[in-house]
Amino acid sequence: MYIYNVTINVQEDVHQQWVKWMKEEHIPEMLNTGKFTKALMTRVLVNEEMGGITYSVQFTAQTRKMLQRYYEEDAERLRRKSAIFEGKFVVFRTELEVISEQ
Repeated sequence: MYIYNVTINVQEDVHQQWVKWMKEEHIPEMLNTGKFTKALMTRVLVNEEMGGITYSVQFTAQTRKMLQRYYEEDAERLRRKSAIFEGKFVVFRTELEVISEQ
């Protein structure tokens, strides 16, 4: 199993609008690609020097091939939709391989 982790720091002036967009539009669209089995959105409990509010959104994929298909077929299109928040967030993406779950 693989996790596509997206860590985002969002400026406070668009924070509420961004959270609503993530919950009602972006996360459902990501899941509707069929590449991910679930999503977990969490708030990072740290005060950033640069300000803003930080979140981690983890999308679970059953295989690395499914994750690769997301990059090839969906990533660019879905990332473009965040343009409504352009300049208001910083994003960092990582891939994680699940070794053990207990």
